[in-house]
Amino acid sequence: MGVGAVSAGWGTWMKSPEEYGTHWAGFGKRYAVGLSGVATGNAIEAGLGIATREDPRYFPSGTGSTGRRIRRAATLTFMAYHSDGSLAPAYARYVGIAGNNFLTNAWRPPSESNVSSALIRTGLGFASRFVSNLFDEFRNDFMSPKKESR
Repeated sequence: MGVGAVSAGWGTWMKSPEEYGTHWAGFGKRYAVGLSGVATGNAIEAGLGIATREDPRYFPSGTGSTGRRIRRAATLTFMAYHSDGSLAPAYARYVGIAGNNFLTNAWRPPSESNVSSALIRTGLGFASRFVSNLFDEFRNDFMSPKKESR
């Protein structure tokens, strides 16, 4: 929800989409559209994920080199573990991210309800998933208390 507020704030500052203006009502509309898109995408991914037996969660390794952990976060942006333990393309995620961005064109303002905008939002959706995976991977490194060496 915090990311949605930042995104809505950025859109309000940049006056994007222009139809919403730069006032609090415009911020609220941007936030609501963003939240509805995330909810729609999550519902699609969860529903289809059940049918395909995909687990959408990210499980951090917490060990290994920084590069290896970043590669893991990138890989699990596009892949998912299945109920049999195998790693395969995250088809439910593909449909959820792309589907929500095209579906929300139905209630977006005209300047954002086109194929080009939906494709950009889809790319940003995958980028957002990667950043979320990175956060999950490295969160404990920054949150756990450091042991002092004597």
